[in-house]
Amino acid sequence: MALSPEEASTVGKVISCKAAVIWAVGEAPVIEQIEVAPPEAGEVRIRIAYTSICHSDLHVWKNQNTKGLHPRILGHEAAGIVESVGEGVTDFQQGDHVLPIFMGECKLCAFCTSPKTNICSNFPVNPMRGTRVIDGKSRFSIKGQTLYSCYGSTFSQYTVLEHQSLVKINPAAELDKVLLLSCGASSGLGAVWKTAKMEPKSSVAVFGLGTVGYSVAEGARVAGASRIIGVDINPSKFELGKLSGFTDFVNPNDSERPVEEVIQQLANGGVDYSFECVGNTKLMESAFNSCKPGGSTIVLGVTASRVAKMELTPSSLLAGRSIVGCLYGGWKLSDIPDLVERYQRKVRSSSHNN
Repeated sequence: MALSPEEASTVGKVISCKAAVIWAVGEAPVIEQIEVAPPEAGEVRIRIAYTSICHSDLHVWKNQNTKGLHPRILGHEAAGIVESVGEGVTDFQQGDHVLPIFMGECKLCAFCTSPKTNICSNFPVNPMRGTRVIDGKSRFSIKGQTLYSCYGSTFSQYTVLEHQSLVKINPAAELDKVLLLSCGASSGLGAVWKTAKMEPKSSVAVFGLGTVGYSVAEGARVAGASRIIGVDINPSKFELGKLSGFTDFVNPNDSERPVEEVIQQLANGGVDYSFECVGNTKLMESAFNSCKPGGSTIVLGVTASRVAKMELTPSSLLAGRSIVGCLYGGWKLSDIPDLVERYQRKVRSSSHNN
């Protein structure tokens, strides 16, 4: 999916293209013709080849705190091709295949140089920013009016990002598949492999069967889990879940008992690891209480409210249970090319076997 000659000639010029614009909180997006400015120093302009909707996009869409940041363009789970680079950018060039990531990695701050976190202090997750870091301005406009960004603003045919929030990947990778590694799939796999560091033969409960939940199950299956219990109120997700490695399913609506009690019975006193993939504080509590003494709960779900709270009893912690959260599965951006290569090896192996 190389750039066309027409696209290759747009360097340094404003590009007119289509984007899904949100004009006010909660309003349906409108496909509009917009203008995308060239990248400034340290930035990269990319053509979005494929994008998808993540649930956190919906959180931002409905967030009343973003009233002053409209009109705006949402979207962050995507894959694209570099159209041009700004001054000083040496690690990307025109035609590179890339994944935009909703967080950054400057590789210089105390957080980036620490193996304990993937949060960058210079390019943290910030859906409220709405503009670029270098000058506090937007690269989007519509009929002379400022259009605000959000994460990567991938619901546009072209977008501009700091190079610290992009990952260059193998051009042989199918962009319509690996785009999920820019958010959902990586989040689930990393929660198992990077954050939990799950041991073989572990028992697992996964709360919420969407892209992230299925990816958690896949990661647990590859890691050698002995039992993977899926929890969701939508029974149609159970059949698909078998392909990801689920061995059991629990629909909380099918029992009068709390879901944690059902899981405790299924898993002989509780699971070794539980993963909350929805962003619901009550589910976080249930996930924590589903673990056996010494078990660990990993929270991946993003809550709609920054002040949401959950309740845990000190006695549960004294029993050796732990709870930890992770963004993007704990991966740093520099980890992602290897993750894409791991996927590519699986694709090549499957093609060879067929």
